[in-house]
Amino acid sequence: MGAVERRQAVLRAIVADYIASQEPVGSKALVDRHKLGVSSATIRNDMAVLEQQGYISQTHASSGRIPTEAGYRAFVDALHDVKPLSQVERHAILDFLESGVDMEDVLRRSVQLLAQLTNQAAVVQLPTLSVSRVKHCEVVALNPTRLLLVLITDTGRVDQRNVDLAAPIGDEGVRAVRDLLNDVLVDKTLQDASESLRGLTTRAGAEIQDAVERASEVLISTLVDATPDRLIIAGSANLTSASQAGSLQSVIDALEHQVVVLKLLAGAQELERVSVRIGSENEDAELSRASIVTTAYGSGDAALGGLGVVGPTHMDYPGTMQKVATVARYISRILRGE
Repeated sequence: MGAVERRQAVLRAIVADYIASQEPVGSKALVDRHKLGVSSATIRNDMAVLEQQGYISQTHASSGRIPTEAGYRAFVDALHDVKPLSQVERHAILDFLESGVDMEDVLRRSVQLLAQLTNQAAVVQLPTLSVSRVKHCEVVALNPTRLLLVLITDTGRVDQRNVDLAAPIGDEGVRAVRDLLNDVLVDKTLQDASESLRGLTTRAGAEIQDAVERASEVLISTLVDATPDRLIIAGSANLTSASQAGSLQSVIDALEHQVVVLKLLAGAQELERVSVRIGSENEDAELSRASIVTTAYGSGDAALGGLGVVGPTHMDYPGTMQKVATVARYISRILRGE
């Protein structure tokens, strides 16, 4: 093993030991725990070079070393093969997610599971209606002058809206409204169907014209023009432990306000690719003391939303990356009906 390869091995060992203990790592501990095949003196020299290169730092003159952000980045970049989860773990994850009653429940379960598996905070972005396609729009008469619209998308998302009418409508009218709405909505995103909805009144008979106009307005105003991105967050309390609370309070605040995290997840649009942002690599100051592991889930080749874990820079990168990737893959499988 050459000097460069050995120093890389020393850096990997320091990062691994520090992640496990959150205690500075000394040369003797490295020799004792890792079979590096050289003396403590050589390890000390390697540590001095790594420190010079900015990969590790020394907290006190006589203490061991801790990884810097650059050290964590070098460690993550060298992770070519992340150890896969065991078959038992994979089955347990899939069984738990498949028990979800609808898509939102599956996503809620996914973040609960990730927070539990990683002991960090987990976040997932619900599919927006701008990328979901309408599967069906059910129209139900709650009473003669009030309709309930139930919009179901191919991602399993269900949205309900009430429509108050100016005049009573009968069963035949309800069916006619349902048929007209489905004609312009099915297999389209609401974004694509918005123009069709706006012109739909001209296709309606006089007896249902008011109902069609009011239903179209409700759909356009509440589901097309004003559909906010939505996050589900679990495990924020994991970031408030005594060892983390001081440095991660800004991260907890960012999670509560959601905007920063939404922007981050919006960038996770590539299926099967796990992205890691470490400390100051995060553009937003609130997340400058955190590391964030993200990926996308979707159906077919289309990404529908982002999924990720937020934690301290000394998180278990290999384990977190594998768990995020596995959960995202299983969400996608469930979406595809596999």
